[in-house]
Amino acid sequence: MGPDYLWAGPALAALLGYCLGSIPFGVILTRLAGAGDLRQIGSGNIGATNVLRTGRKGLAAATLLLDAAKGLVAVLIAERLFPGHGQVAAAAAFIGHLFPVWLGFKGGKGVATLMGICLALSGPVALLYAVVWLGLLALLRISSVAGMVAALSAPVGAALLGRLDLVALLVGLSALVIWKHRENIGRLIRGTEPRIGKKRV
Repeated sequence: MGPDYLWAGPALAALLGYCLGSIPFGVILTRLAGAGDLRQIGSGNIGATNVLRTGRKGLAAATLLLDAAKGLVAVLIAERLFPGHGQVAAAAAFIGHLFPVWLGFKGGKGVATLMGICLALSGPVALLYAVVWLGLLALLRISSVAGMVAALSAPVGAALLGRLDLVALLVGLSALVIWKHRENIGRLIRGTEPRIGKKRV
């Protein structure tokens, strides 16, 4: 392959990742289930925590799994079709979830999708992520805190586990998770952030 085509691999990996990442499973599932437009419910977010506010625990679980799966699948397919460009697909899938073109670039916060990306890139990092996320969720029942701390654990875990090749990517993605939670951070400071199982303030 000549130098003029060197851009093709990363470009196609990015396109693949974005298209997969931008699938709004929460919106699709709630509509199919007759639960209405998820963007008009609760926080308006398209992720599993807001799906839970519809009272459909099964839909929330399915949304979480599918949002994680699209990050996982994007990386795996990209590595199979465009070897060496899995991280490009990972970043694009994450951006697609946060800023899906189909929803006017108003997407989710990326916690589940980042979990799937970690699973595709490093099993040990994904395990740490899951333990931190689910552990804090069970302990505090505050989705935003669990998600943000889990996201921050990804680059730290990668560094501690010797996966220095993943640190830059995971620092960038975890920073985006924190940025997408800026309203939650404001509510945490004010003491008005809701706990899972309670009505949103």
